[in-house]
Amino acid sequence: MEIPNHISAIAKIVRDDWKKIYFGAEPYLQAMEQIDCIDQMYYEDTAEQIVRYFLTNASSWRGEIAKAVKARLKELLGE
Repeated sequence: MEIPNHISAIAKIVRDDWKKIYFGAEPYLQAMEQIDCIDQMYYEDTAEQIVRYFLTNASSWRGEIAKAVKARLKELLGE
């Protein structure tokens, strides 16, 4: 599966695939839906911080799509 670079598009993939979203990941996923690129700000946080917090709280999301999305997000973070 080709994972896009736009964070809001990635958030849609997450929401479509992750059926029982962990409550700790939900606020960061909502923020990601409003962000296009990793260099943006979301209120007082950087998009980079939001993505890192999401990844920390998304450990229970598993599967091939989850693996591909997490890899793309880490790539966008420069990891």
